[in-house]
Amino acid sequence: MRYPIVQTGMGWVAGPRLVAGAANAGALGVLASATMTVDQLRSAVREVKSRTPEGTSFGVNLRADAGDAAERARLIIDEGVRVASFALAPSAELIARLKDAGVVVIPSVGARRHAEKVAAWGADAVIVQGGEGGGHTGDVATTVLLPQVVDAVDIPVVAAGGFGDGRGLVAALAYGAAGIAMGTRFLLTSDSTVPDAVKAAYLKATVKDVVVTTAVDGLPHRMLRSELVDSLERAGRAGALARAVRHAAGFRRISGLTWSRMVRDGLAMKHGKDLSWSQVLLAANTPMLLKASMVEGRTDLGIMASGQVAGVIDDLPSCAELVSRVMAEAHAVLERLHGAHPPHPHPHPHPHPRGTLPPPG
Repeated sequence: MRYPIVQTGMGWVAGPRLVAGAANAGALGVLASATMTVDQLRSAVREVKSRTPEGTSFGVNLRADAGDAAERARLIIDEGVRVASFALAPSAELIARLKDAGVVVIPSVGARRHAEKVAAWGADAVIVQGGEGGGHTGDVATTVLLPQVVDAVDIPVVAAGGFGDGRGLVAALAYGAAGIAMGTRFLLTSDSTVPDAVKAAYLKATVKDVVVTTAVDGLPHRMLRSELVDSLERAGRAGALARAVRHAAGFRRISGLTWSRMVRDGLAMKHGKDLSWSQVLLAANTPMLLKASMVEGRTDLGIMASGQVAGVIDDLPSCAELVSRVMAEAHAVLERLHGAHPPHPHPHPHPHPRGTLPPPG
């Protein structure tokens, strides 16, 4: 990485083209593997390698509660992937296995106690997502959650939730973060394979059009408001469960998972989040409804996970243009702040001390 920017692992979105674009721009690109079979993941990793210079670092996002998590971890070790990120906390044993192989482990968390737990287990860094972030999210704003986590752990903290420009990067550094992670902003680039009709829906959205609902899978999920979301919220629980059964069958065919493996994954999910069985079954809605929009372009049949930052995005730059712009904006902000309040001379042994940035370009 040349810059303190992470492109997050978004299901059906963060494929080889987007990840390679982010990595070539100097950010950390992260492949989303939850919607891939093991063989598809291996092919995706090798495609990223083919699209980037030899030795380029990128990551793979893994589901820690998946029944084949150990197999996927072995794959990224064997393929020489440098970073493993997790949407749920991996076990201490899995963290140790990856670290012993030289893989940097970066779980994502939404609460201070979760950051403290994974730090104690040996995680190298942590991504902390505030309530502004897309997908499954909490209700604590990044501006409150981020400083809590920075104060609680001694490992690098990457800020996520509400970031899309250089001002946000400087703000995150001021809170003590090591950098920022962006999902929606990278989704809305020319390197993203998301269909044009879906991108247009994101660009049209205002901040108030990005809402949190539990109608999709029983958990708080931030996405664009649409007629489908409205209809899901009006539907009764019985109808929602029947739809979830159909979606579970569809996801089984796509993922190659057996019913027994899906049941085991459901048990792991239920234990990890203390969910009801109806919530576990409803979770089958998420990957299929996301696929309908992010792959098939059906804004009428799919959901569009989104951070609130979508409401202030109005263009589709390439990853290279986006990263360059963010860095240029960040340096302009820092220069303006330093001009208003010249810092006291203070030698620092690190080439880029906290609150400073590597030069753009």
